[in-house]
Amino acid sequence: MAAYDGQSGVGGRIRRYARVTGTMSGLAARLAGERYLGMDVDRNKHAAQLREALGGLKGPLMKVAQILSTIPDALPPEYAEELAALQADAPSMGWLFVKRRMAAELGADWQSKFAAFDRQAVSAASLGQVHKATSHDGKLLAVKLQYPDMASAIDADLAQLKLVFQLYERFDSAISTADIHTELSDRLREELDYRREVANLKLYSLMLKDEHQVIMPEYYSDLSSERALTMSWIEGQKLMAWLETEPSQESRNQVAINMFRAWYVPFYFYGVIHGDPHLGNYSIDPDLNINLMDFGSIRIFRPEFVAGVIELYSALSQQDDDLARQAYAKWGFHGLDDEAITVLNMWAGFIYAPLLSDEVRPIQQMRGGSEGRELAGRVHQELKRIGGIKPPREFVLMDRAAVGLGSVFMHLKAEVNWHRLFHNLIDDFDTEQLSQRQSKACRAAGLPDDVFAHEHI
Repeated sequence: MAAYDGQSGVGGRIRRYARVTGTMSGLAARLAGERYLGMDVDRNKHAAQLREALGGLKGPLMKVAQILSTIPDALPPEYAEELAALQADAPSMGWLFVKRRMAAELGADWQSKFAAFDRQAVSAASLGQVHKATSHDGKLLAVKLQYPDMASAIDADLAQLKLVFQLYERFDSAISTADIHTELSDRLREELDYRREVANLKLYSLMLKDEHQVIMPEYYSDLSSERALTMSWIEGQKLMAWLETEPSQESRNQVAINMFRAWYVPFYFYGVIHGDPHLGNYSIDPDLNINLMDFGSIRIFRPEFVAGVIELYSALSQQDDDLARQAYAKWGFHGLDDEAITVLNMWAGFIYAPLLSDEVRPIQQMRGGSEGRELAGRVHQELKRIGGIKPPREFVLMDRAAVGLGSVFMHLKAEVNWHRLFHNLIDDFDTEQLSQRQSKACRAAGLPDDVFAHEHI
């Protein structure tokens, strides 16, 4: 088993800063040279090299890269496409690392607390890895263990990411990335706190208590800490493996419906989104239920933001630019003139298209097909022409969830009436009722009061 290149101690941090600096500064230098020095940069070749380098670094920068690949114009398209290919699976920590980390989290006698603990991780991602274990009463467990010194790794990665953003904006003014960087910083630091993830799990159990097609794990507090999280093991197949069984169209449609409700019941009823519909974060059980297994990337939105999402749908449906301007303001866009509204509506019309037609249909290709890429290119050029815009920080995970789910629905080749699924959630929408439900559920789950502060939501 390959050992994770742990960043413990001053020496480890220095090595990581050097590797991240070399990787990200290389990107910045090429982009700046292309702009100011007239250098002929082979973007496709360099983007592939960048993906390889970032994949080798592991850690939070890989997760940031995955997120950036879904944000329109945060990076040039060649780089976005390569970064989108980064996989969550990474070489896992070796057994010596695991023993040290588990002892630090659960005590020197940690192995005696389990009847069995698999030495080899069943999955390894950007911030940690998961081991299968067995409790003394015979129950199967999933133990999520965080890599060492991730807080320092995040600081290193985000500092270099900020540099790249700043250099990129100097020669491409379509998107201001300041709030995107702030949002990524806050969300990544939250993901390091497994106590908060437990509160997120409790929140989802409350929000989805009546959604019997969504299965969530049980939490084991006596086998958990701030950086080790033990939950019940849930059996199921990952999406791509399930599709290899050649399920019927009816089954694929039902999985899509279950996924839609698993993500959007929390959003439209409570203002909460699961920001990472990555294929590794859920599985499908034999009854077509959705097993949700990761609750680190959760965002709580202002009720007004949710109202703005619905109002933008109405604006597009009615072709009402004044209502669209009002909706974008609720999202957090400021100072939009008529031209900016027109450009934003080009992209919004593409994203909302499956919801606007009352018919059974595929989701269409959100951004993976040529239609989406061509439209994104036109939007980018128009944004530059009008002087650029500054997307609100709330846009980051909302866009990531929408694009990620769109990709899932494309894989499923689902054909359902998205319009009716959507209207079943929004027809009785009331901002005040959402606010009350949100406050009650978050406090019952034990989330800190700062989730309600404007700077955190």
